[in-house]
Amino acid sequence: MAKEIAGLIKLQIKGGAANPSPPVGPALGSKGVNIMDFCKQFNARTQDKAGKVLPVVITVFSDKSFSFVVKQPPVAILVKEAAKVQTGSAEPNRKKVASITWEQVRAIAKEKMPDMNAFTEKSAMSMVAGTARSMGINVEGSFPADVQ
Repeated sequence: MAKEIAGLIKLQIKGGAANPSPPVGPALGSKGVNIMDFCKQFNARTQDKAGKVLPVVITVFSDKSFSFVVKQPPVAILVKEAAKVQTGSAEPNRKKVASITWEQVRAIAKEKMPDMNAFTEKSAMSMVAGTARSMGINVEGSFPADVQ
């Protein structure tokens, strides 16, 4: 018989750096989850992505056990890494802070595709390009013709 789900918790934690301090501790403690057990499992599973901010969805069951799914980093963070900037523009419609190429957009879209609400590479690329534009980052060149 399946376990009864008591709740879902969505957090963004740096890979390999989960600790019981806020926001992790209070979010898990309120549901009765063993905080240190989660931290150890999360850190072990995300050693290869150390330092990157990773969204995690924690499913808490009625017997206080849990399972969690680690997702890809948010598109905005991947775009900032590709453009080599710390932050986006405060006025994205007026001040552009950097630029990226369509090849970088394609690489980000392919990496993020399992977590995105897109069925084709073309639609995923346009979503990534839109995020970049809203951050004040130009996308250089024209949309590639070989994308379906």
